[in-house]
Amino acid sequence: MTQRTHREVRLAARPRGPVTEDLFEVVEVPVPEPGSGQVLVRNTVMGVAAVMRTLMEESSVVPMPSYRIGEPLYGAAVGEVVAAPGTDLAPGDLVEHHFGWREFALLDADRAHRLEPGVLPDPAAYLSQGPTAWMGVVRGAEVRPGDTVFISGAAGGVGSLAGQVARLRGAARVIGSTGSPAKADRLIGECGYDAVVIRGAEPMEEQLRKAAPEGLDAVFDNVGGEQLRAALAVANRGARVALVGALSSQLAPGGTTTLELDTLSLLSRSITLRGISLYEHPDLIPEWNKRFGEGLRDGSLTFPHARLRGIDAAPRALRELTEGRHLGAVVVEL
Repeated sequence: MTQRTHREVRLAARPRGPVTEDLFEVVEVPVPEPGSGQVLVRNTVMGVAAVMRTLMEESSVVPMPSYRIGEPLYGAAVGEVVAAPGTDLAPGDLVEHHFGWREFALLDADRAHRLEPGVLPDPAAYLSQGPTAWMGVVRGAEVRPGDTVFISGAAGGVGSLAGQVARLRGAARVIGSTGSPAKADRLIGECGYDAVVIRGAEPMEEQLRKAAPEGLDAVFDNVGGEQLRAALAVANRGARVALVGALSSQLAPGGTTTLELDTLSLLSRSITLRGISLYEHPDLIPEWNKRFGEGLRDGSLTFPHARLRGIDAAPRALRELTEGRHLGAVVVEL
């Protein structure tokens, strides 16, 4: 390898509101040299996610370390091994790791996960949020054949796949929420949804009752706030509610929102609320990748995503994601 320098994205300041590109700086630094037991990876694609806005705060409730001012951000990335002295990895191996936001990554070998060639037709698909969607549908909301399912935040990287997974699990009716009629049309046309309610239109509970006149059997909640309250009001007896995300808090000024719950109503209807995190279900990742690869090849699943190009586009990618500019995942090709 003859390249001596590469670029990385550092956090320049803490946000006081929405993500803006002046919160980041792109700097040129020397390509690091791997020592024994280390791996140097040339990153080819990285992902951005809403949780990154939360990690830009000095502290957060999510079980991940906050980004530090003046240091590179981190996040999921896929790349090719350049050098890996003293390890069982070899140059050319495709690996996944969490040192994105840079063109080259140096990491200990045990933090690089070798990817089996051919499992997914597009390396960027390894950065889908499908494992979270699979987890929330299968183990969280326990979607069953014949269920009416509501998925909040349906147009995001998780929700755009969760609707498809619910359909695969035999759901009879799949309802999502999003912020625009244009996205609603795409969710119905491309992602397996039967109906979509629009955030900010009529009251959410009224829209849900129209979309699910027989009530909800399972809820996959990405958002919290008003949408969760409405879903609980429409939930049937014995409904299973998976709390998978908290976008209403992650994207709110100050990073918190609160929700009043009528616990007597929940008890009387035997409704289950289950907070669930992928950190506790890592076994689902290879299971999902296998199913995702099969689905992409036979057409039973799609990978809705936007792809930006170049490390300079990474700050814009996160800004546009948090602004809701795209349907599905957002990745950056490096």
